[in-house]
Amino acid sequence: MSLWMILPLSLPVFIITGLWVVYAMALYNQHVCPVNNWLYNESCEEQLPFQRGPVLCCTLDNIPLISKCGTLPPESCFFSLICSTGSFMVMLIGLLRYAHVIEKHQNCILNTAGLSTGWICAAGLIMVGNFQVILI
Repeated sequence: MSLWMILPLSLPVFIITGLWVVYAMALYNQHVCPVNNWLYNESCEEQLPFQRGPVLCCTLDNIPLISKCGTLPPESCFFSLICSTGSFMVMLIGLLRYAHVIEKHQNCILNTAGLSTGWICAAGLIMVGNFQVILI
C-alpha cells in the first residue's frame, strides 16, 4: 500500500472534523444556536439550557449553517484555514489522480475534465473560506 493513499482518505476526515470544531467554537461563543433546539422562534419565552449571556432566544438568524458558523471571529479564522487547506488538498489529489490516469491512458478528455472540475471546485472553496460576508 502506498503512502499516497492516505491523502484522499485524510481529506474528508480533516474537513469534517474541522467543521465540527468551527461549530463548537461558534456555539461556545453564542454566535449560533444549538442544533438540538428545534424550537426556533418559539424558544424566546423560555430559557435554553446551553445559552448564557444577554441573548437567550433562537431566531432564524441563529440557525447553525456551515457558512454562518464561520462568519464571526474567532471561528472565522479557523474556518478560513480549514477551507484553504482543504482546497489545497483537493487540488493536490486532483493533480495526482490526473498524473496517475495519464500514465495509464495517454490523453483522455474525461481525465482533463476531471482535473478542471476539481480545480474549479477548489477555487470555489477558497472563495467561500476567505471572503465571508456578514449580513446584518
